[in-house]
Amino acid sequence: MQKINVEEKELYNLIKRAVRDVLQEEMFRHRLESLPFVSDEEMLDIQKSYGKPRSRKNTTRTESFEI
Repeated sequence: MQKINVEEKELYNLIKRAVRDVLQEEMFRHRLESLPFVSDEEMLDIQKSYGKPRSRKNTTRTESFEI
């Protein structure tokens, strides 16, 4: 078995980055799961009231936070 030497600060930063990544993934999953279900009939009513959504090209969203 090979040993790897890592400084304490570097190890801390690696763990911090890994925890941040997991939290971001979980927050994204939670947001998706909390979206309400819309039936086909409801969607038709929404489209009749407000029209069909226009297509969005190259729309991105970025979030960042410090732990």
